[in-house]
Amino acid sequence: MIQRMLLSILRFQAPLLVLFLLGTIHCTPRPGDQDWAEYLGGPNRNHYSPLTQISPDNIGQLQVAWSYATGDSGHMQTNPLIVEGVLYGMSASLRPFALDAATGQEIWKHEPTEKEAFSACRGLSYWKAGSDERILFTRGEWLHAVDAQTGKPIPGFGTAGKVSLKTGLGPAARDKMVLSNTPGTIFEDLIVMPLRVAEDHQAAAGHIQAFDVRTGALVWVFHTIPHPGEYGYETWPADVYKNKGIGGANNWAGMAVDRERGILYVPTGSAAPDFYGGDRPGTNLFANTLLALEARTGKRIWHYQLVHHDILDMDLPAPPNLITVQHAGRKIDAVAQVTKHGYVFLFDRETGVPLFEIEEVAVPPSTIPGEQAWPTQPIPSRPPPFARQVLFDSLINPAANNRDELLEILGNSGYQGPFTPLNEKGMPVFPGLSGGAIWGGAAADTEGILYLNSNEMARYMGIGPSTAPEILDAMGTGQRLYTLNCAPCHGTDRNGHPQSGYPSLRGLSERKTANEITDVLQAGKGMMPAFPGLAGGEKEALINYLLTEAQMNEASQEPGLATQENSPELPAYVVNRYMKFLDDRGYPAVRPPWGTLSAIDMNSGDFRWQVPFGDNPEGIDQRNSPAGTESFGGPLVTASELLFIAATRDGKLRAFDTNTGELLWETGLPAAAFATPSSYSVNGKQFIVLACGGGRFNTPVGDQYVAFALP
Repeated sequence: MIQRMLLSILRFQAPLLVLFLLGTIHCTPRPGDQDWAEYLGGPNRNHYSPLTQISPDNIGQLQVAWSYATGDSGHMQTNPLIVEGVLYGMSASLRPFALDAATGQEIWKHEPTEKEAFSACRGLSYWKAGSDERILFTRGEWLHAVDAQTGKPIPGFGTAGKVSLKTGLGPAARDKMVLSNTPGTIFEDLIVMPLRVAEDHQAAAGHIQAFDVRTGALVWVFHTIPHPGEYGYETWPADVYKNKGIGGANNWAGMAVDRERGILYVPTGSAAPDFYGGDRPGTNLFANTLLALEARTGKRIWHYQLVHHDILDMDLPAPPNLITVQHAGRKIDAVAQVTKHGYVFLFDRETGVPLFEIEEVAVPPSTIPGEQAWPTQPIPSRPPPFARQVLFDSLINPAANNRDELLEILGNSGYQGPFTPLNEKGMPVFPGLSGGAIWGGAAADTEGILYLNSNEMARYMGIGPSTAPEILDAMGTGQRLYTLNCAPCHGTDRNGHPQSGYPSLRGLSERKTANEITDVLQAGKGMMPAFPGLAGGEKEALINYLLTEAQMNEASQEPGLATQENSPELPAYVVNRYMKFLDDRGYPAVRPPWGTLSAIDMNSGDFRWQVPFGDNPEGIDQRNSPAGTESFGGPLVTASELLFIAATRDGKLRAFDTNTGELLWETGLPAAAFATPSSYSVNGKQFIVLACGGGRFNTPVGDQYVAFALP
């Protein structure tokens, strides 16, 4: 307590002197104090706290204990860390900071010395050896290490405290987008990094890389697109590993680690391009795969591919949960993986043997020339799916004013149920690209019960022949770059799809300056990726196109600009429709619920309960039942049988009874919190804390971290 008071009094005048005098910013923990020292609560990624002070009996007394304004408003997804009384978080512009976890007082804030690309951040990593304490985080392509007590860069880590995430990806990744939204996983003196890469023909390869926490040196690489002689190489065409036009198969969602066994569990995403695989026939290992790797060496122990030859962007969206279950009369340490298509797969943690039978089920073939969709997909026998699987006529929302039109679209689309490949007509994808499970993932308690929020938001998508090279060559450079990079989301006419979250770019000159657009292209914004691979002249040409209404009057060749001939060859087919499947009011075209919260017993494979999640009072069906909403962010479960979750656009934090799903308490937040809460205790007092940045679904932005506690 004395240390913390001294810090509060002196930190503004002489922070370095304070640190010198005190030796550490940490307080001596009291017996019973509980940290939240790792992303999602621990290496098992179970979002679980053993604390019981806040209980169903006193939840109504919960109140704001402190709040902290980061100073830069915007979308925040960070699950903060709490170690020995200090909270570590990230601001919307990716400035890490440290707070007194009992009071919210700032201890330090790291200020970048140079501008780097950034995107949404879900957390940080903490490592300690003796008196050496480090916080590791990413900004753009760089993995940074700073002193946990001062926020200053670690000089001996890489170059000036940072190392490139492209280090082990090969020369083809040099000019490609590579960053990380999710914190790395610590094992001994290693940090193993998730990667986010592009999702088109310019994607980098998403190999798994382990770096030395002390030096930043690359220690091992696992090739998710195998090289010649490696396991799985034959599941791709021979030259795909060279990363020319095909990439991805990256872990972007994060990992779990069993430190006692030394096993790292890595869920991977789809190969890129996401929606056309004619240039990559085969099952495409290790895309869409749960990998078990030796944590020290990166060697494969076992794997299970959960989607074969993915052409619907069904990447694995969240870290797995390491749980213990009762099966066949014995306890088994297991690993559970949730999926976008609404299933939970459960495996023996050591052997990879499925604990519930998995059947290869026949799925529809592709109608696109050259595309060889895989004829079957794995479906677990238990538990049942936590999201609805088939978009029948009866599922079209009866409250939609244009229901007949929606039924006609569905009937003419060629949709044949789950895993129907995209076609040229346009068709729904259901339960959607951001559902069932999303990056918030599942919580799990010590009894083997999973708790997760799920979305059911169908997309309306189409695929068609890519623009012919001669047509691209006839375009001005700016229009060509727009067509290749921007049109799938914002439309060839630049009108966007505002209801789906893709704004119109018409009249952009009235809202943005050229410098502001440059910043977004360089750094990204929210979930829009950065485009660091664009040369200076290319950016200038694209910005000129965006700021004018001209379509075809630019010179087709400008000095120093990339042309189609020296860019990666386009796939034969590209996505040309990419929007939410909505009715004429802007609500989902499917019948509610649009968001659910579920409890699944992974011992038996049975549901304990499922309830609609989130308020959307105008979006109700004819029975006037709750509709639920899309949610982004995950739940927190405590030993006192409470489930805390925000994640919805209505800007509330809620607490549910884990036994019944009953809503016990809710409160409004200063801004919607699209982030997962953390729980910890300091000086015997339990706190619930979360980042409230808003920004998604056009919600107001905020900049606060808010902590709740009992009076």
